[in-house]
Amino acid sequence: MNQNHRGKRVGIVGAGNVGSTVAYSLAVRGVCHEIILRDNKVDVAKGKALDMSQAAQAIRSHTIVKVAETMEELRDCDIVVITAGSPRLPGMSRDDLLLTNAKIMKEVVTGVKEYSPNAIIIVVSNPLDAMVYVAAKVSGFPTNRVIGMAGILDSARMAHFIYEELGYGAGQIRASVMGGHGDDMVPLPRYSTVAGVPLTDVLPQEKIDAIVERTRNGGAEIVSLLKNGSAYYAPAKATAIMVDAILKDTKQIHPIAVMLQGEYGYSDVVSGVPTMIGAGGAEKIIEVSLNEVEKAQFAKSVASVQKLIDTLHKNNFFDE
Repeated sequence: MNQNHRGKRVGIVGAGNVGSTVAYSLAVRGVCHEIILRDNKVDVAKGKALDMSQAAQAIRSHTIVKVAETMEELRDCDIVVITAGSPRLPGMSRDDLLLTNAKIMKEVVTGVKEYSPNAIIIVVSNPLDAMVYVAAKVSGFPTNRVIGMAGILDSARMAHFIYEELGYGAGQIRASVMGGHGDDMVPLPRYSTVAGVPLTDVLPQEKIDAIVERTRNGGAEIVSLLKNGSAYYAPAKATAIMVDAILKDTKQIHPIAVMLQGEYGYSDVVSGVPTMIGAGGAEKIIEVSLNEVEKAQFAKSVASVQKLIDTLHKNNFFDE
C-alpha cells in the first residue's frame, strides 16, 4: 500500500513534544519515505530521529527519520510542518506570544521558501491563525498551500467532552468547530452528531453550553494539569491527519485554518473553516450555512484574529 508514497519527504521544524510526536505518528504509519527533523537542539533531534527510525524498522515501515542541521538540508520537501515557537506558559495569553513567534515563523518560512519552494506548509505554532497569516505573507505561496492545524484538534476535544457527558458513543461522535483557535472559537452543536443523531436530541441545552465552554478552554485545562507544558498527543495526531490527507490525496473534509478570500464574507484574514484537503493542500473551502447566533460568534472570532494581524502591521512586522 505504500508504493505510491515512496519518495515523499515531510519536513518538521521544531522537534519538541508536538513536532516529534507528529514525526513518530507518521513514521510508524509509513505514509512517506523520509521525515526530516529540524531543531535548534541538534543532538536532541538526532537522538529522537534514531529512536523513531528504529521504531519504524520494528514494524517494518520503510520510513526513515533524518535531521537537518541547517535549513538548507530541509530541501525538496512535499510538506513542511512548522511547530517551532515559544510555548504558551500558564497565565500567558496567546497575544503575548504574537511577536516572539511571528519572528521565528518569518525566519523558518524564509528558509522553506528558498529550499522547498513547492511545499505545502502546515502551521501548528501559536497564536495559530496569526501564524498562518505570517507564513502566507512571508512565503508568498498560493493560499491553498499555507494551512493551519486547529479545527481537527478542537473538534476532537469537543467530541471527547461529549463522550464524557454521555458515557457512550466513543468513536461515533462527530463534533464540529469553526473559527479561530483561541478563546473565541465557534463550536457548532447544530452540526455535531452521535452516530448520526443530532447532539441536541441526546443532551439538554445547558449540558451542550457547558461542553462548548470546556472546548474553548480545552488547551488551558491541559496546561494547568501538566504544570510545565501543553498538550501534544492530540495536536500531533490532528497534524498527522492533515499530512496523511495531502500525501494520499484523500479529498476529505476537515476543519483547518486557511486564508479566506471572500468566503463567509471575509477576505485577507485567517480562520478555521471546513475544507477539502488533497494533494494541492486546501483544495476547496466548504461554506456551511450559519444561523444569526453562529454568524455573530464567527464574526467575533474573525475580529480577534484581525486584531492580531493589525498588531503585526502596526509594528511594521512585514516591512522589516
